[in-house]
Amino acid sequence: MAVDLHTHSRYSDGSDTPAEVVGKGVAAGLSALALTDHDLLDGIDEARAAAGSDIELVPGTEISVEWRGRAMHLLAYWVEDDSPLKERLEEVRRGRSERNREMVQALIDLGIDTTMSEIEDEAGEGVVGRPHFAAVLVRKGVVETISEAFDQYLATGRPAYRARTRIEAAVAIDLAWRSGAVPVVAHPHTLANNMNGFSDLFPAFADLGVAGVECHYVEYPQEMRDRVAALAEAAGLVATGGSDYHGTYKPGVAVGVGTGDLRVPDSALEGLESRRRH
Repeated sequence: MAVDLHTHSRYSDGSDTPAEVVGKGVAAGLSALALTDHDLLDGIDEARAAAGSDIELVPGTEISVEWRGRAMHLLAYWVEDDSPLKERLEEVRRGRSERNREMVQALIDLGIDTTMSEIEDEAGEGVVGRPHFAAVLVRKGVVETISEAFDQYLATGRPAYRARTRIEAAVAIDLAWRSGAVPVVAHPHTLANNMNGFSDLFPAFADLGVAGVECHYVEYPQEMRDRVAALAEAAGLVATGGSDYHGTYKPGVAVGVGTGDLRVPDSALEGLESRRRH
């Protein structure tokens, strides 16, 4: 059996409902699936109801934090209701809204006729994110694909990108532990460019207080997954993983298997469960 500890629904920047995401996890034969929408837990109840006894549902969220002057993404699993982290996420969402308005204005300044209403309509009931901007640019014919929208306009350093206020990593990690959650560093390649960089980073992650690192990641070839997992284990961290599923906003990626060759072992979830503080 396998698990998928990184998926998104339309409550943030995925295209599927939480129930649809869970259904795809069941169809993939997974033993467990984590719903990790950005900065919120709104889809968890729907996902849990859909999971029933067919698959274990791990409630989670993905948070963008500040670490060493860069953006780091943290996955927090088993966040409790009425917890310090959940309260802080409301502040984070307000900062995201301000950033989104700035990005709309940036597109207008670039000569692209866009409104906040269009972006919000694309997001539906979910939190607006850059994939929604990308989808609107595709629909308008400004670019042909989601990836092209990021490459030309929306990725870090591109002309329509705007940074947003982030929680400091140490603060977010402390909030996670105090909220009954287990924090994990997501897709570490955003913080290092090669294996030498990973070798330096993983002990620092351990010192920071996270429980694990996402090693079995959809964008990594198998050899890299194995090497990164070995680094995590050497640093005393759980080697976790997931598809980072976003539905149509991330074409070619499926729940549980990524682009076809992803397999996150059950031991990843077992390792995280062993770190929970009851």
